[in-house]
Amino acid sequence: MAQVSSTREGARPRSGMAVGFTIFAAVMLMMIGIFHFIAGLVAIFENEFFVVAPNYVFEFDVTTWGWIHLIGGIVVMFAGFSLFNGAVWARSIGVLAAVISGVANFMWLPYYPVWSSLMIAVGVIVIWALTVHGRDIAADLD
Repeated sequence: MAQVSSTREGARPRSGMAVGFTIFAAVMLMMIGIFHFIAGLVAIFENEFFVVAPNYVFEFDVTTWGWIHLIGGIVVMFAGFSLFNGAVWARSIGVLAAVISGVANFMWLPYYPVWSSLMIAVGVIVIWALTVHGRDIAADLD
């Protein structure tokens, strides 16, 4: 793993791999947001598409879930786009958006179990990338 030298005097060296993971996290957040947005549209316009298991604790109307996914998708997409400026607030929003996406997908499991599980896994990877390597993209974009 090669170290990329820093352009600022006294700044710690940053890893090209770390910057790559942060860009990966930003792109994944944008994709997750788009997927949430599409799932929300499907749930709003076609209520019968999703079928839920009986006696589920978080049983909401499918249209309600659609609006949750639609609005959440917009927030998650914004978090992904904002990561490219390298600000600390953008990383914080990205982590928070990935956590909220994971919780929403956990509650969405009976409606679409395989997809929800994949979305939770991608969210965990995004959280890892932003918390371990997030600082490096800010220095690389200067």
